[in-house]
Amino acid sequence: MRIVAIAAVADNWVIGSGDDMLWHLPNDFKRFKAVTTGNTLIFGRRTHEQIGRVLPDRRVIVVTRDPDWSDEGVEVAHSVVEALELAAQTPEQICYVGGGTQIYEAAWPYLTELDITHVKLAPEGEATFPVITPEDWTEIAREQHEQFDFVQYRPTPRT
Repeated sequence: MRIVAIAAVADNWVIGSGDDMLWHLPNDFKRFKAVTTGNTLIFGRRTHEQIGRVLPDRRVIVVTRDPDWSDEGVEVAHSVVEALELAAQTPEQICYVGGGTQIYEAAWPYLTELDITHVKLAPEGEATFPVITPEDWTEIAREQHEQFDFVQYRPTPRT
């Protein structure tokens, strides 16, 4: 199973600020829908609640520490490892990790790819994405746009 972090990330690694959307990029939303449909998505509880709805045609697993939390249409896991184990039990070939910060950090050792929308802004915000370094990740594809670039990474081979 491929395990792919998918995120829109500002130049300063910010991905969010509280409940505020820091940018509105309709083409990013369209691409997110296109690549994640038919696959599994893992979100933290807060990210899931910020989205405000269950995303159709995708299996959604929400990670929460709250043993009593539930939401219709999603599966619940209490750690990223548990979520990945649930994801591995289905025929979907790709599991997308969709945030937030703590979820990305916990999933980092398990990721096989990064699918990043690099947003050409540097807003203030508390939520950040782990820094992508060439020692760890190699860019394999880039689609450039005026406000953002879609960039894919794979792990840098170890010598």
